[in-house]
Amino acid sequence: MTSWGPNRLDLFVVGTDSAIYHKAWDGSNWHPSPTDWERLGGIFIEEPVSVSWSSNRLDIFGIGTDSALYHKWWDGSRWGPSQLDWENLGGSWMEKPAVVSWGPNRLDVFLVGQDRGLYQKFWNGSSWNTGFVNMGGKVLHAPSVVSWGVNRIDIFCTGTDSAVYHKWWDGSRWGPSGTDGAYENMGGKIIGQPRAVCWGPNRIDLFGIGLDSALYHKWWDGSAWGPAGAGAWENMGGICRGIPEIVSWASGRLDIFVIGTDSAVYHKWYQGSWGPSLTGYERQGGIVIRNISAVCWSANRIDLFVIGTAGHTHQKSWSASTGWLPSLTDYADLGGISISPVATQS
Repeated sequence: MTSWGPNRLDLFVVGTDSAIYHKAWDGSNWHPSPTDWERLGGIFIEEPVSVSWSSNRLDIFGIGTDSALYHKWWDGSRWGPSQLDWENLGGSWMEKPAVVSWGPNRLDVFLVGQDRGLYQKFWNGSSWNTGFVNMGGKVLHAPSVVSWGVNRIDIFCTGTDSAVYHKWWDGSRWGPSGTDGAYENMGGKIIGQPRAVCWGPNRIDLFGIGLDSALYHKWWDGSAWGPAGAGAWENMGGICRGIPEIVSWASGRLDIFVIGTDSAVYHKWYQGSWGPSLTGYERQGGIVIRNISAVCWSANRIDLFVIGTAGHTHQKSWSASTGWLPSLTDYADLGGISISPVATQS
């Protein structure tokens, strides 16, 4: 799910034929209809990702059945290279891609190779770099990538020891050293992919599901990582499965969604303090068969999407004026027979 402007949503799912399908909200209506979807073609083996670098611009990336990276874009009037065709960017990849945009007409895509190393491909505004940049490491899952400012990238990966590792681009060089293969060990022991979010310049909040299935948290405050202590993480409780989804609709605001052992959605939020508590969660109902996807298109607004047991996409939304709609525990049915929602990083 991607939002390129206020009251605009673009939702992508993988159908049972492994093609990508699209639905858009224009502020008053779903297109092509509340329950119909636009077919965008392709045959994918991993969940694609999407990003927007400006108003009315979308870029989608996925891994095809030949393990190559494929790309499609919306330029404001048409799909490129066509509605059903995709641009083949090559390579041979093990996990779904991660993509970030730190400015207009700039894209950075990160992938896990057959050797489990991390690789980069970037669009500089006029062309793709030749080949893929080898960034070293041994990565178990797809990375999480965020940008808190122009020409800034932070990458978080799960290593073969289940610890989280960090690499960053500061505009002129990769850290923690000038060697592409170097990573900062952030400690922890997590299951699956870490998730990171930025709610302002020089601020990062990092989350992962621990080996005990609880949610764990680490944060960068602009000068140091918290909580204090080498490799320390904050235990936020819960018994979670899948990958947590985190969004921010304002500076100092975080909303976290996880799937519980009963397959329902659970919610936690931060705005000066944790609600409903540091280790407590608000139950939001549903029976979810895949990971959660959420986005914020303005302050005080969240749209949350899940895939239910019948393969349909279901939505709920929150605003300060209405609370959760249709209700705290109910969801609107958007139809379709889907494999998974598309995760978005921007």
